[in-house]
Amino acid sequence: MPAETGHSKSVGSMELGDHLCLFFDSDAERRSVMAAYVRDGVRANHKVIYISDAVPARDVAAWLGGGDGGPDTVRPPREDDTGFDFAAAMDAGHFVVRTAEETFLASGRFDPDESLALMATEIDLALVQGYSGVRIAGEARFSLRRWPGTERHGDFERMLDQVFMTTDLKAMAICQFDRRWFDEARLAELEAGHMGRVRANDHYDDGALRIAPTFTPPGAALAGVLDAGTAPAAEKVLASVASTAGLLCLDLHGLTGCDDAGLRLLADADNPGLGLGRGLLLRGAAPELAGRLRESGLLARSGVSVEERTG
Repeated sequence: MPAETGHSKSVGSMELGDHLCLFFDSDAERRSVMAAYVRDGVRANHKVIYISDAVPARDVAAWLGGGDGGPDTVRPPREDDTGFDFAAAMDAGHFVVRTAEETFLASGRFDPDESLALMATEIDLALVQGYSGVRIAGEARFSLRRWPGTERHGDFERMLDQVFMTTDLKAMAICQFDRRWFDEARLAELEAGHMGRVRANDHYDDGALRIAPTFTPPGAALAGVLDAGTAPAAEKVLASVASTAGLLCLDLHGLTGCDDAGLRLLADADNPGLGLGRGLLLRGAAPELAGRLRESGLLARSGVSVEERTG
């Protein structure tokens, strides 16, 4: 079933029929979602069509397959996320990159009806070519360039959403919106033209504890219960999440329970073995948990801070 309005799906759980939006404020976050989307699509025998604007079309494959982006890079959540050859997928025709200009300005102006017709043609062609589905990903920054007709970009998103909701399409789509360029009012309007949001794949989720990547600042968000049952898995995740330097932020707003085993894990999260010279910020800790962390002596260490949850 397609995503419900107002909800989010991890990119790895997307299905044919989904039309989702990605709101991001860091290149690392966008690349994490897009790399998984393209890689999973090629492996599922989907044709992947990427409409590029902010990233030059010739650089998209290299950008998606990039290694460490600096000391704050968040590593992929799963071992099989690495080693995929995006350039080879492009050479084989499974992964196609087009510019926003050639996609949306074929007639000299942006026309929602023409753009929808073009996408329908692309989907039909891919299915005739033997693909089992189509994945479309579009960078939306072009809509801010004042090209003729781009004032109707919101109409296009609503029309596209209607097509996805009323037609049994063997396709899925992600529309990308950079929070640094779109204001909140505009983002709210655009989100209304999608079934929901897409997010990066979780590092871990067993139903009791979910650990999701965060990107600004880099780290992880913990939601659920951190206890003797979930702490061993959480320890493995935290050992692989962060870079070898910089700041690690653990967002604890969603943490509903933490026993002594969980407390020991949080208190040891700045261990040099988990990242040499790394600072640690525990953000959004409940007052009771923040008090226990202080009693553990954690705050006496250099580079460690705890921010209590407010409200």
